[in-house]
Amino acid sequence: MNLLVFGYGFIGAAFARNLPDARITTTARDPGKRANLLNQGVTAVDPADLGALRGAFASADVVLVTPAPGDEGCPAFAALQPARSAKWIGYLSTTGVYGDRDGGWVWEDSELLPTSAEGRRRVMAEQQWLSVGGQVFRLPGLYGPGRNVIERLKDGTARLIHKPGHVFSRLHHDDCATALLASLSRPRAGGIYNLCDDEPAPADKVLEYAAGLTGLALPGPTAWDDPRFPAMQRFYRDNKRVSNARAKAELGWFPCYPTYRDGLKALV
Repeated sequence: MNLLVFGYGFIGAAFARNLPDARITTTARDPGKRANLLNQGVTAVDPADLGALRGAFASADVVLVTPAPGDEGCPAFAALQPARSAKWIGYLSTTGVYGDRDGGWVWEDSELLPTSAEGRRRVMAEQQWLSVGGQVFRLPGLYGPGRNVIERLKDGTARLIHKPGHVFSRLHHDDCATALLASLSRPRAGGIYNLCDDEPAPADKVLEYAAGLTGLALPGPTAWDDPRFPAMQRFYRDNKRVSNARAKAELGWFPCYPTYRDGLKALV
């Protein structure tokens, strides 16, 4: 199997690790990173080298696209100029496309009402990849080794925020990888899937559980609308519960870490 990962980051690497027999090609702008990836057995091409990039796309059986979109949509779509084919193409989007539902549930066929420019760009990128038979995976907050609330408690960047009634969904990166693998076995051109755990929960409850689990000290409270943290304000404006029922039913996928408690215990 030839695998092309456009953007070899947190999820791209986790997905590739689960395909040990695949010949992996990825993108990397930095020459040092390309050399480091080559030492790991991963061929890396500069995304600015359109000839090499399109050659890798032409020979790929499986394509995973991870970069954030711009005003014109997905940069990988513009660079690769894809046509409908038998390739498995997965595009990683975000549950931010649903916008704010005042704590209500959303499913894949729910109306898309993004509240941010980034969410609107994601909708455009989704439409691009769906037009050529790609599959879209909408992701919530991702966590895993090296990227989680325990690490933020350790380095002092965690913020204890309580907004009454606010919840969000999350997903361990290993569960994201296994869902993508399940889709390889049961591909559906144009399929859209929410990937998340089973228990949407308030951010402050997750942080408090992590502190109790590790013995690390909780920080003092921070207001959700503190003007010093505009990205945090955008996050807390959207309040929804995301259903993963379709991924379970169609892909036969179930998260190994169905709640934040399971995932944090495993990380400890």
